[in-house]
Amino acid sequence: MLGLARQAGHELTQDASEAEVLVVNTCAFIDSAKQESVNTILEMARHKKDGACQRLIVTGCLAERYRQELQAEMPEIDAVLGTGEVPEIVRAISGSPEGLPLHTGSGTAPLIFYSGAGARPSTPTDADAIASPQALPTYIYDVDTPRYLATPKHYAYVKIAEGCDYKCAFCIIPTLRGHYRSRPAASIVQEARALVARGVKELLLISQDTTFYGVDRHERGALARLLRDLNAVDGLEWIRLLYLYPTTIDDDTLAAMAECDKVCKYIDLPLQHASADVLRRMRRPGNRETYDKLLARIRARVPDVTLRTTFIVGFPGETEADVEQLKDFVRDTGFDHVGVFTYSHEEGTRAYAMEDDVPAAAKAERRDAVMRMQRDLVASRLAGRIGDEVRVMIDGPSPESDLVLSGRLEGQAPDIDAVVYLDGCDPSEFSAGEVVPAVVTGASGYDLVARPLRHLAG
Repeated sequence: MLGLARQAGHELTQDASEAEVLVVNTCAFIDSAKQESVNTILEMARHKKDGACQRLIVTGCLAERYRQELQAEMPEIDAVLGTGEVPEIVRAISGSPEGLPLHTGSGTAPLIFYSGAGARPSTPTDADAIASPQALPTYIYDVDTPRYLATPKHYAYVKIAEGCDYKCAFCIIPTLRGHYRSRPAASIVQEARALVARGVKELLLISQDTTFYGVDRHERGALARLLRDLNAVDGLEWIRLLYLYPTTIDDDTLAAMAECDKVCKYIDLPLQHASADVLRRMRRPGNRETYDKLLARIRARVPDVTLRTTFIVGFPGETEADVEQLKDFVRDTGFDHVGVFTYSHEEGTRAYAMEDDVPAAAKAERRDAVMRMQRDLVASRLAGRIGDEVRVMIDGPSPESDLVLSGRLEGQAPDIDAVVYLDGCDPSEFSAGEVVPAVVTGASGYDLVARPLRHLAG
């Protein structure tokens, strides 16, 4: 959306008080995200009274899920764009005397409703829009879509697919994002080359299930081929996969990860739980036995792999015994990175019909108990890394001090994982995206402290 807006000649600003048009991109995955989105909309709406703002636009998942409610309850909103209406951002910004036309959700044409097969199309009224079901989004950007990098210039996220065909009981994403649809590999590789030409050193490949890439197009082994094609792109340092699914990790992908020097040996595998009973109610595949076999296969095929996972605690019907099974799994497996979330009871999901019977306080305590255990496990593991030689990608000065550099190992993704602090050196000697050999000299919490090899003698 930023790229399309800038291409249309609009000037972008990060100062809400001076913006003539404010765009709020929202999330609706869990209650806290919805509340944060609503609070931000209300905060931005004040600029229509006190600032330069003339139009307020709401986009993203909250807009996709609660289009009519937002328009009815927040008259300050001038336009609402769902997840499939990305190309309409330019029309929404400019506005028109009669208001923003409604759209199908595909993001490709004005909304036209058909009352039956072969019936004459008609432009919808507001009543039509409310009475007609919202079509699932089908939009996905391609290499010709202009991009404005909101990340630091040395890394970029590349969406290789959109949507999801799974029916996990706790998840609303298939409704908000539509069916799974992969981008052509040639489009992704071409985008990668263009990003590298702009200074990008690390690509983070994302989708709702990255290992399902190409399956919808009947392209067996598509992800492995894509990784090998990207590995041949000159100028790239790292290629990172995020959001893998336990049943779609094939041996071809693991082989490509092990053999391609630019592909990070990093597996981000949201497993959600370890109790067979909870997983069954979640409508998730697998159990402790199948997970153990999967992780053993990954470690055997990708030596020194970094493992990241996330879990949900407090799902309906979860018992203390289920939580103990989860803790045993975390303790025995030795994950490098773990995130734990408390279950959010979301309307529109299959789990919403269940009783949300785990009190909020119990959910929080279960989350904290797993995270305390993971913190202790990581502390012991990191202490054993002191003296290791590592390669650190420089991200820039630490947020805490301009005198200390912050960077990451191959096994650390930006924003979600821990970092490496480089000391004993002049930050001005290094640039963002540079990969620096260093030696680990200490650990602090989840983070490591290291010193560049060329400064070690000092």
